Formats: sequence, structure tokens, C-alpha cells
Amino acid sequence: MPAKPHMKRAATRLWAGAAGLATVGALVAAMPADAHDRGHGHHPKPDRTVDVQLLSFNDLHGNLEPPAGSAGAVTERQADGTTKSVPAGGMEYLATSLRTARQGHPYSITAAGGDMIGASPLLSGMFHDEPTIEALNKLKLDVTAVGNHEFDEGATELARMQNGGCHPTDGCYEKGKTFPGADFPYLAANVTSEKTGKPILKPYTVWKKNGVKIGFIGVTLKGTPNVVTASGVKGLNFADEIETINKYAKELDRQGVKSIVALIHEGGMPVSNAYNDSCDTNGPGSGISGPIVDIAKGISPKVDALVTGHTHQAYVCTVPDPAGNPRMVTSAASFGKLYTDTTLTYDRRTNDIVRTAVRSPKSANHIVRRDQPKAADMTELIARWGKLAAPVANRPQGFISADINGRGSDAPEKPLGDLIADAQLAGLSAPDKGGAQLALMNPGGIRSDLVYKASGAEGDGVVTYGEAFTVQPFTNMMNVVDLTGAQLITALQQQVSGANAADPKILQISKGLTYTLDLTKSGAARVVVDTIKLNGVAIDPTKTYRVAMNEFLAGGGDGFPALVGTNKLVGASDLDVFDAYLAANSSASTPMAPPVPGRITVRK
Repeated sequence: MPAKPHMKRAATRLWAGAAGLATVGALVAAMPADAHDRGHGHHPKPDRTVDVQLLSFNDLHGNLEPPAGSAGAVTERQADGTTKSVPAGGMEYLATSLRTARQGHPYSITAAGGDMIGASPLLSGMFHDEPTIEALNKLKLDVTAVGNHEFDEGATELARMQNGGCHPTDGCYEKGKTFPGADFPYLAANVTSEKTGKPILKPYTVWKKNGVKIGFIGVTLKGTPNVVTASGVKGLNFADEIETINKYAKELDRQGVKSIVALIHEGGMPVSNAYNDSCDTNGPGSGISGPIVDIAKGISPKVDALVTGHTHQAYVCTVPDPAGNPRMVTSAASFGKLYTDTTLTYDRRTNDIVRTAVRSPKSANHIVRRDQPKAADMTELIARWGKLAAPVANRPQGFISADINGRGSDAPEKPLGDLIADAQLAGLSAPDKGGAQLALMNPGGIRSDLVYKASGAEGDGVVTYGEAFTVQPFTNMMNVVDLTGAQLITALQQQVSGANAADPKILQISKGLTYTLDLTKSGAARVVVDTIKLNGVAIDPTKTYRVAMNEFLAGGGDGFPALVGTNKLVGASDLDVFDAYLAANSSASTPMAPPVPGRITVRK
């Protein structure tokens, strides 16, 4: 049987003996320094393994400026066991962090797990996220998966983000400049056109350098149609994450690409909220739950690492693959507050990543701290786009007397959720506006907090249009629909059952609607039906109620099919309603106070 190439090399070394090796060593010493690069004569072989640095982040959501309030902080575990909140994030600091991390690493890749754009603050969202794509180009992002928010404006707009061109309605924003599109590939392996059956963007890409080849497969969560407005996913199919990744892992393997990383816009929930707590304390992957766990367990051993997202959580976990080999599953929170640094040891002989119990990839999350120098090119970019946005962004919209937390609240009933629901009820209760009797708001649509401390020159307690936009960036149109009392009860039960059983989504409710949430029970029983009242009167299952909500919820989004009603009236946008409420109910002399909770009574 003929010897394999590497066996022949070993035989040659054995035959040479000590004298032969000494002769080769002398020849090499006499060669010019660059001779080994020319491919001629005898020369030392490159090291069998090379360390490849994988830097990753996820869920940026167009946060070019440092996020305000609790949205711009991470929890860090201290040596004495206590925790502290550390301000983090901002593209100026993320760029500095990544550029510093790359130093000394000739093999370095920067990848992302989706939601780079969408649900963005005004500085990016006002310009259809062109500023964020420009920033990511400057950042030298190598590849990203699509996330659900990449579909907020539909597949055609996503294609423009990739390929460039000015916006079809708003045109070009800067004189003499055409939007160039992303320098990096957006991967959408599991998103196919209903007409063609083919992926709408590349399913995978292969990073290459000096013979090192690493494949990247990108997918978004299969449930994307449940968390995006119907218009955004029209004409698209979203396939299973595991089946898709395994399919393309086989295809890459057939092409000789043995090292593969999956970029998955789906995630999990860690036991701890401190970014630097171990996920593996009680065994590999013991510190995480949620959809990504089963996905990780089902993905082919051909895939060597999983970069995840969507849940905005921080974790670095070891979840064994189906063959029992250790495999990293990572997520870097959101808004550019963290980045993950993973070392992949690439074996030049097998072209694969070394993954054994002794030599598995090493990975850690790092804070994007704000006490480091700012990246000058990002400062210039933010200032340039900020100048264009300033006339709108800095306009005073309302006044508050203290922080009103949305994202920053862990309570089922959030102060900012109460405020938004009240604004929607007020804006749509008049007979000619829809006659709404109550309003419901999805918690995921609250993208930030209202922060008392001034973000610029507007003064403390002033809510600017830009800050209001950051809270409600989708510009969803408000709907008022007829729902029976039975549908309303079912909808409240769907918060904690069905699609939301594993990850409850507690709707924010307008004043007058009250009920008890019993967390000692499970499933739909957590909602105590006989406590559901409107203005003190029990909800009548046979009666019809007029209910205000954004078009996303009215379409059954977020796992609430019971909210699809009849006799629909379309009103103003959620942002316009919110802004109008702030203007009508606050002033410099009488600022708005945080709402007092009490609509949802929680039993634990």
C-alpha cells in the first residue's frame, strides 16, 4: 500500500539520522532569510498548528454612540464576590478595543452574530442604518449572520445594505456620495425566497490566509417571522437552524474546509447576569438554558464553534457536540458593550480546529470600557452623521423628574412600559381615533430607558426627540381592534404559555387593566383569570373590547395569535403617539414622574 504523504515525510526524517539533520541545519543557516518563502530547496516546515483569533460580538443595533443608562452598562463580578455596574459600549471604544486585541495576532477574524442594524437609535435609524454599515466597514468586520432585525425593512432593503445604492425613497444623504454597501458578507443560510427556494444572500463564506481556511455559516432564528412585522418577511421562508447548518457544514467539508464556525442569531439565558461568571461551574454548559442549548447539541461535530446572539446576554459556555467533543458557545451581550476573544488552534495537517478535552478552544468576554482612547475615525463618523441628524434629534420632546426604566427594569411591569401603554391608550381612546378602552405593549419593543441625566446640551430631565426615538425606533403603526374578553384572557395567558412558555413575554398594560401573575404555578395557570379586571370590573369573556396595540402585536407577533382581532383601525405611529403624550403631559415646571407600579400583582 503506498505511503500517505505525511508518512513519507516521517520516513525521510528517520533515514536522515543525526548527521543528516545537522547537514540540513547547516544548509538552512546558509540560506538567505527569505528563502523558505520561495518554495525552493530544503527549508523548515511551518508549525503544524497555528492559533487563529476569533473576535466576535452581536446585537449592535446601530448603537454608534455609547448607550445611555442601564442599557450602557455591564455587570462585573469582583474578586470578593460582589458585583458592580461598569459603563460600556460605543463604536469609538469598540473600534479601539478590537484594534488593540488584534495586535500581535497575524491570524485574526472579526465576526458577528446578527442584528447589527434595526431597532437603532436616531443617529443610525434616521438614515436607514447607513452610518452603522459604514462604521462596520471601518471596523474591518469580516462576516456577520443576519438577525431578525435585519428584516425590519424587508429583504429588498437588506439587499441594499449588502450591495449599496441610495435609498429608493429618501435618496442619498450626503452630496456626491452613494452608499457603498457592506464590505463584509451578510450570511443568510436559512432564509430562502418563496419563489426560487434559494438563499436570499450567501449561506456561507470561507476566510483564507496562508493556507489556513475557516468556513462561516450564518443563520437567524427559525422563528424570525414571529418577531418581525409581516411586511418585513413577506415572500421569505425561514428554515430550521440545525438542519441548515448541518447541510452547509457537509458542503464545506466536501470542499476541503474542515474548520467551521456557525454564526447563529439565537441564544440562551445564563444563570448569572455577571459577564465574567463561569458558565461551566457545575459541568460543561451547566450555566445556560434556552433555545441555543438544544441547537448546540444538534449541530454536527464538523462545526467547531458557535457565535450566538438575540437574547442580549453574556456567556461563554462549553456545550459538548454530538460526538462528545468540547465546543464553545458564546454571546457578547448587546449594543457593543462586550466582545468575545476566542482562540482557535488550527491544525495544518488536518485543516481542522483542535478540539479535545486537553486542547479545546479558549474563549472569554471582555468589556468595551470607556476609559480607553476613542477611535478618531469613529469620532469623525459620529460627528458627521450627528450634524445631519441634529436639527431633529435635539428637539425637546418632554420632561421627566427621574429615570424611567424600560430595558433597565427586570420587573414584569416596567415603569416605561406603563408610560408607553398609557400613551397609546390616550392617543387612541377618542371615538374618531379608534375608541380604545385599553392598550397593550410588547416588552421587546421597548429599546432603552428614559434617562434623567442629559446626554448632550439639552439639560437634565429633558427628553429629546432622539431619546424618544431610541425608546421606540420601529415606527410601527398603531392599530385598534375588536377583541372578545375570551381573546383578551387567552392573550394574557399566552404571555407564559405556548410559544412563550420557556421565555415569558409579559405585556405592558395601560392604566385600568389589572390582574395577578402567580409565578408559583406553571404555564397558562400563572395568569389568575378571575383577577383580570378593567377599571375594577371583571373581564367578560362574551363582551367585545376595543384594544390598542402596535401593528406587530396586532399581527400576532411575539407568540400572541389571540391578539389578531377584527374591525381594525390604523392610527398614527407608536413614536408619534409617544411623543404627543410626552408633550401634553410634561413641562419644565411639571416634569413627568416615573409611573407607580401596581397593575400586575406578582406572587412568588
